[in-house]
Amino acid sequence: MDVSQALWAGLVLAILGLIVLDFLTVSRKPHDVMFKEALAWSVFYIGIAIAFGIWVWTSFGSTFGTEYFAAYLVEKSLSVDNLFVFIIILTQFAVPSVYHQRVLLFGVFLALILRGIFIAVGAAALEAFAFTFVIFGAILIYTGYGLFKHWDEDPDPSENAVVRTVKKFVPFTDDYHGTKLTVKVSGKRVGTPMLLVMIAIGATDLLFALDSIPATFGVTQEPFLVFSANAFALLGLRALYFLLKGLLDKLVYLSLGLSAILIFIGLKLILLYGHEQIEAIPKIPTSLSLSVIAAILTVATVASFIKTRKDPTAHAHAGRITDAP
Repeated sequence: MDVSQALWAGLVLAILGLIVLDFLTVSRKPHDVMFKEALAWSVFYIGIAIAFGIWVWTSFGSTFGTEYFAAYLVEKSLSVDNLFVFIIILTQFAVPSVYHQRVLLFGVFLALILRGIFIAVGAAALEAFAFTFVIFGAILIYTGYGLFKHWDEDPDPSENAVVRTVKKFVPFTDDYHGTKLTVKVSGKRVGTPMLLVMIAIGATDLLFALDSIPATFGVTQEPFLVFSANAFALLGLRALYFLLKGLLDKLVYLSLGLSAILIFIGLKLILLYGHEQIEAIPKIPTSLSLSVIAAILTVATVASFIKTRKDPTAHAHAGRITDAP
């Protein structure tokens, strides 16, 4: 793709503008987000993402348009799994519901920064070393296999190494003080539970960035499309959380579906490297990738609803990649 600096600047400014809009309207005053409000914002963000994809299709051609929509679908599906972990964090730290949207907005903003950094590093690595495709592929296969083994488990945010380390050196209060991260108690500055929540969210964002960026590069090697797909998927994450909060628990097999998607994209990246070395080795076209990803998500969703209908006690898990400590 021939993307000018003006287009890059326009994309970044548009994303920053959407974040500011979110902060000044919905997230400015803490409140419980109702279904209608969440639905309206979800439609708004999905509409923007689709409109951007149509613009890419008409401006740069169907190939890049297909790559963008495939990348967006991958990121959107991974963001749903991200929501599972956010719910666990918000529940485990007993965050009052009126502050959920502020925490999620912070999580989205931090995720955008981290993924922007990883995209820049990943694009440079792919351009300099073709073997990076194999490294990315191996990361995704490892992650997918770990998620497959532990798809019916949940991570424990309090066991996060960063959270544990901070708690060793920083004293904390037991009570929330609005959205303040620190307060003074008896003349001494201490952290609030909100600070721990933000740290846990940040650590989660970092881990998901390590998985999602190689996954997106698996369907397109264009940094402009990788960044835009990530950004538009993340921008709607806060609204999607409130929209699907009651539904997420029914997506029993989503983690299994995501593990299959990660393994599939990992294999595609390795085949892509092999094709560049030996032309006889086939590579998986983006159109086929899009169909496979959509099919896996459809099967996982339908199977989940069938399972919960037969067994009302069944509920979804975020899954974990490694064994519990």
